[in-house]
Amino acid sequence: MHIEGLRSPYDQVGGLVFFGRMLDKIRLHAAGRLPSDYNRRGGMDARICTFLQLDYDRIVAVALSEPDDLRALEQCFEQGRRPSAEESLIFNAFMTKRGWRDEQSDDIRQRKINLGLGHRDDLQTCFDIHDADEGRK
Repeated sequence: MHIEGLRSPYDQVGGLVFFGRMLDKIRLHAAGRLPSDYNRRGGMDARICTFLQLDYDRIVAVALSEPDDLRALEQCFEQGRRPSAEESLIFNAFMTKRGWRDEQSDDIRQRKINLGLGHRDDLQTCFDIHDADEGRK
């Protein structure tokens, strides 16, 4: 289902995948425009929180007070931690491949079936599923 204002998890902000999508989800939820079945706090959102060493509520406060995504990320770095370029590279590689040949692969297969996409061999990761479900792929 397409949701206006919700970007692909592949889109980067300041060199990090998914962060922009997390900001979108927070802002859309605050505006009452994020469907209730969208995961907040857990899953990939939790991984961003762990990576930046910030709790979810802190990132929510930043997202709602700072409309500029790069400035929001900078505030998160200041309040949590600033990863090195190599750490960000490793994080991005992990995030973009999540669900491909790992312990979440069975969940990906089931999610594809549930979405009527079981025939799509090109959908192998969590990010792929998000993009297909939201009409980008």
